[in-house]
Amino acid sequence: GDGGFCVVPGSHKSNFKMPEGMVDGINHSEYIQQPATKAGDVVLFSEGTVHGAMGWQSDVQRRCALYRFAPATCGYGRSYFSADVMGSATASSCSWPSKFYDDLNDAQLAVLEPPYANRLDRPNIREDGSVEITQRSDRKRQHDKDVFKTKYF
Repeated sequence: GDGGFCVVPGSHKSNFKMPEGMVDGINHSEYIQQPATKAGDVVLFSEGTVHGAMGWQSDVQRRCALYRFAPATCGYGRSYFSADVMGSATASSCSWPSKFYDDLNDAQLAVLEPPYANRLDRPNIREDGSVEITQRSDRKRQHDKDVFKTKYF
Protein backbone atom coordinates (compact mmCIF):
# COMPACT_ATOMS: atom_id res chain seq x y z
CA GLY A 1 0.00 0.00 0.00
CA ASP A 2 0.84 3.66 0.07
CA GLY A 3 1.12 3.74 3.86
CA GLY A 4 -1.48 4.88 6.34
CA PHE A 5 -3.57 2.73 8.63
CA CYS A 6 -2.07 -0.55 9.82
CA VAL A 7 -3.18 -3.09 12.40
CA VAL A 8 -2.09 -6.25 14.22
CA PRO A 9 -5.09 -8.57 13.74
CA GLY A 10 -6.26 -10.29 16.91
CA SER A 11 -4.12 -8.11 19.18
CA HIS A 12 -7.23 -6.93 21.05
CA LYS A 13 -7.35 -10.42 22.55
CA SER A 14 -3.72 -10.49 23.68
CA ASN A 15 -2.82 -10.52 27.34
CA PHE A 16 0.84 -9.56 27.04
CA LYS A 17 2.93 -6.49 26.35
CA MET A 18 3.70 -5.63 22.74
CA PRO A 19 7.15 -7.02 21.79
CA GLU A 20 9.97 -4.48 21.63
CA GLY A 21 10.42 -2.99 18.18
CA MET A 22 6.86 -3.71 17.07
CA VAL A 23 5.56 -0.23 17.92
CA ASP A 24 7.76 1.34 15.23
CA GLY A 25 7.58 -1.59 12.80
CA ILE A 26 11.26 -2.52 13.07
CA ASN A 27 10.63 -6.01 14.46
CA HIS A 28 7.74 -8.43 13.90
CA SER A 29 6.59 -6.61 10.74
CA GLU A 30 5.16 -9.89 9.45
CA TYR A 31 2.30 -9.44 11.97
CA ILE A 32 1.54 -5.85 10.99
CA GLN A 33 -1.02 -5.68 8.20
CA GLN A 34 -2.34 -2.84 6.10
CA PRO A 35 -5.91 -3.50 4.97
CA ALA A 36 -6.49 -2.93 1.25
CA THR A 37 -9.16 -0.23 1.11
CA LYS A 38 -10.72 1.95 -1.55
CA ALA A 39 -12.21 5.43 -1.28
CA GLY A 40 -15.39 5.20 0.78
CA ASP A 41 -14.42 1.99 2.61
CA VAL A 42 -14.87 1.80 6.38
CA VAL A 43 -12.52 0.02 8.80
CA LEU A 44 -13.97 -0.85 12.22
CA PHE A 45 -11.79 -2.06 15.09
CA SER A 46 -11.67 -2.13 18.89
CA GLU A 47 -9.64 0.54 20.66
CA GLY A 48 -7.80 -2.37 22.28
CA THR A 49 -6.40 -3.45 18.91
CA VAL A 50 -2.77 -2.54 18.24
CA HIS A 51 -2.97 -0.08 15.36
CA GLY A 52 -1.07 2.82 13.89
CA ALA A 53 -0.02 4.40 10.61
CA MET A 54 2.77 3.54 8.21
CA GLY A 55 4.60 6.42 6.57
CA TRP A 56 2.58 7.96 3.74
CA GLN A 57 4.23 7.27 0.36
CA SER A 58 1.67 8.59 -2.13
CA ASP A 59 1.49 11.98 -3.83
CA VAL A 60 -2.28 11.92 -3.22
CA GLN A 61 -3.39 13.60 0.02
CA ARG A 62 -4.37 11.17 2.78
CA ARG A 63 -7.70 11.79 4.48
CA CYS A 64 -9.67 9.86 7.03
CA ALA A 65 -12.68 10.35 9.27
CA LEU A 66 -12.31 9.07 12.81
CA TYR A 67 -15.47 8.21 14.74
CA ARG A 68 -15.31 6.95 18.29
CA PHE A 69 -18.25 5.35 20.02
CA ALA A 70 -18.43 5.29 23.81
CA PRO A 71 -20.88 6.03 26.62
CA ALA A 72 -21.26 9.78 27.19
CA THR A 73 -19.55 9.48 30.57
CA CYS A 74 -16.27 8.19 29.13
CA GLY A 75 -15.56 9.97 25.84
CA TYR A 76 -12.00 9.26 24.68
CA GLY A 77 -10.82 12.78 23.93
CA ARG A 78 -11.82 16.36 24.57
CA SER A 79 -11.90 17.50 20.94
CA TYR A 80 -9.74 18.29 17.96
CA PHE A 81 -9.94 22.06 18.30
CA SER A 82 -6.90 24.22 18.84
CA ALA A 83 -6.31 25.97 22.17
CA ASP A 84 -7.47 29.31 20.78
CA VAL A 85 -10.74 27.77 19.59
CA MET A 86 -11.36 25.98 22.90
CA GLY A 87 -10.11 28.86 25.00
CA SER A 88 -7.85 26.71 27.15
CA ALA A 89 -4.15 25.98 27.38
CA THR A 90 -4.98 22.33 28.10
CA ALA A 91 -6.40 21.97 24.61
CA SER A 92 -2.97 22.23 22.99
CA SER A 93 -2.09 18.69 24.05
CA CYS A 94 -4.89 17.27 21.89
CA SER A 95 -5.19 19.75 19.07
CA TRP A 96 -4.02 20.34 15.54
CA PRO A 97 -2.36 23.52 14.25
CA SER A 98 -4.77 26.46 13.86
CA LYS A 99 -4.21 26.59 10.09
CA PHE A 100 -6.05 23.26 9.77
CA TYR A 101 -9.29 25.09 10.58
CA ASP A 102 -8.82 28.16 8.35
CA ASP A 103 -10.91 27.06 5.37
CA LEU A 104 -13.52 24.92 7.15
CA ASN A 105 -17.18 25.86 7.07
CA ASP A 106 -19.49 25.50 10.09
CA ALA A 107 -20.61 21.99 9.15
CA GLN A 108 -17.00 20.81 8.74
CA LEU A 109 -16.09 22.31 12.12
CA ALA A 110 -19.09 20.52 13.66
CA VAL A 111 -17.63 17.18 12.58
CA LEU A 112 -14.53 17.90 14.69
CA GLU A 113 -16.55 18.19 17.90
CA PRO A 114 -15.73 15.68 20.65
CA PRO A 115 -17.92 12.62 21.22
CA TYR A 116 -21.49 13.66 21.95
CA ALA A 117 -22.66 14.00 25.51
CA ASN A 118 -25.52 16.09 26.78
CA ARG A 119 -23.05 18.14 28.83
CA LEU A 120 -21.54 19.71 25.70
CA ASP A 121 -22.59 22.66 23.59
CA ARG A 122 -23.30 20.97 20.32
CA PRO A 123 -23.41 22.14 16.71
CA ASN A 124 -26.14 20.17 14.98
CA ILE A 125 -25.95 19.93 11.20
CA ARG A 126 -29.40 20.47 9.65
CA GLU A 127 -30.68 18.70 6.52
CA ASP A 128 -29.80 21.77 4.42
CA GLY A 129 -26.18 21.76 5.66
CA SER A 130 -26.57 24.77 7.95
CA VAL A 131 -25.56 24.48 11.60
CA GLU A 132 -27.62 25.14 14.71
CA ILE A 133 -25.85 25.41 18.09
CA THR A 134 -27.51 23.69 21.05
CA GLN A 135 -26.16 25.15 24.30
CA ARG A 136 -26.28 24.13 27.92
CA SER A 137 -27.40 26.59 30.55
CA ASP A 138 -25.16 29.52 31.46
CA ARG A 139 -24.75 28.00 34.96
CA LYS A 140 -23.41 24.69 33.60
CA ARG A 141 -21.06 26.39 31.14
CA GLN A 142 -19.68 28.65 33.87
CA HIS A 143 -19.19 25.63 36.16
CA ASP A 144 -16.96 23.86 33.61
CA LYS A 145 -14.98 27.04 33.03
CA ASP A 146 -14.46 27.65 36.77
CA VAL A 147 -13.75 24.08 37.82
CA PHE A 148 -12.03 22.54 34.79
CA LYS A 149 -10.56 25.71 33.21
CA THR A 150 -11.95 24.63 29.84
CA LYS A 151 -15.27 24.67 28.04
CA TYR A 152 -15.31 20.85 28.28
CA PHE A 153 -14.39 18.69 31.24
